[in-house]
Amino acid sequence: MPASPGLPPLSRYLDASATAPPADEVLAAMQAAAGSAWANPSSLHGWGLSAAELLERSRLRLAQAMGADPRQLVLCSGGSEAIHLGLLGSAARLPPGRLLLSAVEHPATEAAASQLARQGWQLQRLPVDQLGRLDPAVLAGWLEPPTRMVSIIWGQNEVGTLQPIEAIGRLCREAGVLLHVDAVQVLGHLSIDLARLPVDLLSVAAHKLQGPRGIGALLLAEGVQVDALIGGGGQEGGRRGGTEPAMLAHGFATALELASARLAANGGVDPLKERRDALWQRLQNHRGLRLSGADPLQPGARLPHHLSLLVADAEGRPLPGRGLVRALARRGWALSSGSACSQGGGGERPSPVLLAMGYDPAEAASGLRISLGPWVTHEALGSFPDALAEACAELATATAF
Repeated sequence: MPASPGLPPLSRYLDASATAPPADEVLAAMQAAAGSAWANPSSLHGWGLSAAELLERSRLRLAQAMGADPRQLVLCSGGSEAIHLGLLGSAARLPPGRLLLSAVEHPATEAAASQLARQGWQLQRLPVDQLGRLDPAVLAGWLEPPTRMVSIIWGQNEVGTLQPIEAIGRLCREAGVLLHVDAVQVLGHLSIDLARLPVDLLSVAAHKLQGPRGIGALLLAEGVQVDALIGGGGQEGGRRGGTEPAMLAHGFATALELASARLAANGGVDPLKERRDALWQRLQNHRGLRLSGADPLQPGARLPHHLSLLVADAEGRPLPGRGLVRALARRGWALSSGSACSQGGGGERPSPVLLAMGYDPAEAASGLRISLGPWVTHEALGSFPDALAEACAELATATAF
């Protein structure tokens, strides 16, 4: 995809964890479908049947790429809705009980959990270590009644740490407790096989892996049911009302197949990991930078396309992360100081995720997130460390007294 007029080269866009630019193949696939699949898939005439065929073929492609049966996949508007459907839709079939969360969940999960609390559910947030990892042994101690559900973010969006989902899932299965997993950041970067995972509900979205915005999915393990949050025409097997977006589903399936092909061609490892690791090796030479989250070089510990840093000046004083993002933007680089879903309101607020990991408020406001996509080249990354050093020097001068 070429850079938009007036914007820097796309190779300087290092904010894939916020959203990714749609792949050319995705745009082409959706454009090709626009002429024949624009109708309502529930309509019985030829135009409707054409849209319905594309929708169900796309559902099949998505399900196959994630080790699921097409009937186990509920299409929705994105990851946030999938998370809400997974938690609230499951809770509607249960008496109120206790919901366990990690202390580093996405704001969408926190929002859904708050709704459950207003319905009489107890919320218990489990601590994480300084890498952002939940200890399964701590979880095990909370799985007795009245615990009925657990919700865990698999790949933490701010600090990249991967939770031990298989160990967590086995504990939940043994206890008979439903497990919902937020896999929005994982999809396309790690292989997902629902048939082999001890997970009951799994939320994903298209736009993090170069698919279209406005579509995601909730995957349900065999036998798991949810009540619809949106009523209407009984679409999605009665689990989500609303006219299904056949073209978006087609784009989602195309993006996931592209990502799956990259994994398969690289022995199951995201090829972005090599670029991320090389960048981390260069950044370690710069004073004032510390890693947050799990070690990128430890296998299976961190999202393969993700790097997060705490930034300080030469005297060790934390620099404001949002100020660094602005300074880097002036130099043509796009990245984030944390979750793009919690950046409103202005000001330098400490990250709740970093606070939960044990950092003090000044450190927790100094976070910088770098997240890569296939459009980011080795050559572009080669000039990033110098740009970051310049931005740090600018902020250090501006904040000196």
